[in-house]
Amino acid sequence: MKKMILTAASLAAMTSVAHAQSSITLFGTLDTGVAFFSNEHGAQGSGNTFQLTSGNESGNRWGLRGSEDLGAGLSAVFKLESGFNINSGALGQGQRIFGRTAMVGLSSTTYGSVTLGRQYDPLVDLLQPLTDDDTFGSAFATPGDIDNYDDSYRTSNSVKYASPDYAGFQWSSMYAFGGVPGSPGAGQTYAVAAVYNHGPFGFGVGYFHANSNNGSAATFDGLNPNADSFAIDSPAINGGFVSANSTQIIRAVGDYAFGPLTAGLAYSNVAYNDYATAEGRDNTTRFNTGQIFLNYQVTPAVVLGAGYNYTKGSGNDVTASYNQISVGANYSLSKRTDLYALAGYQKASGETISASTGETVMAVASMGDFGNDASTDKQAMAMVGIRHRF
Repeated sequence: MKKMILTAASLAAMTSVAHAQSSITLFGTLDTGVAFFSNEHGAQGSGNTFQLTSGNESGNRWGLRGSEDLGAGLSAVFKLESGFNINSGALGQGQRIFGRTAMVGLSSTTYGSVTLGRQYDPLVDLLQPLTDDDTFGSAFATPGDIDNYDDSYRTSNSVKYASPDYAGFQWSSMYAFGGVPGSPGAGQTYAVAAVYNHGPFGFGVGYFHANSNNGSAATFDGLNPNADSFAIDSPAINGGFVSANSTQIIRAVGDYAFGPLTAGLAYSNVAYNDYATAEGRDNTTRFNTGQIFLNYQVTPAVVLGAGYNYTKGSGNDVTASYNQISVGANYSLSKRTDLYALAGYQKASGETISASTGETVMAVASMGDFGNDASTDKQAMAMVGIRHRF
């Protein structure tokens, strides 16, 4: 009897240890605000609007992430993350249950991690922390998020490797299977990025390439012309190019902290290849973007920021350009809750491709990554909001 009691006690202790070595965390972000947009285009008319806007500094989400210690520095990891509109309760990312992230894999403290599923690409993972996106979000994003600065788009069917941190240097690569019978390259996506952080200085570069199958079967969300499946952030800015047979993104970012001041620079080149227009296919357009931002940590609870963005299109009679100024302020009530105020102005000029007709039309403004396309070449925005993270 004593042996049986001891055995039961030993098993209970082993089970307790096993549970202690595994973890599952519920997490999420709730972000909404009251906003003003000028000259907004609407189905029933156009003009100035006041509205509740969802996910202004951070996309609304909830999810589960977990790990299991397998020993010798190896762990099984997973993450399920669902996006939604807090003001309506509607699912985001094309009505996907776990549209933001759905992945599982292995992580080693020595060799890095390999994960499979629907994921962010390496440029988002490594370069975004060097931008002002984590601080002020959509207000400082590239117009229409054309270079995925604001991580609007994910990649399905992907396998991703992320290296350990080697004294500030880290790199990551990803490949996504198109899965088109007889056409291995159709729909595939691949990317690689590297970053180096040393003290107050950080610098990163990345390359991203995605194929579709003449406008369908893409693993990358940003190459999907079917609005029922996935809504493009700004039809006015990049809606005319989502039928492209391929797109590529080249990005370089850097920041430097001078005490309470942080300054950052970024450059991106986006190419849309072989997209459909009123005259047919075999068209290429590029967008070059330069960005700068400056943040000042006034107190541990208050940060102020200002940024400027210039985006210029070229190729296939596209001459559109977008000048954008953004300002923001955050006040932290706690580690998890903050209040914010954001404002911005954008001026568009030149011509671009219409999302509905494929013809050349005058470019209109669309401030940041809010997707509230203007009816003219100018748009102003101002908002106040609250964000809570759990």
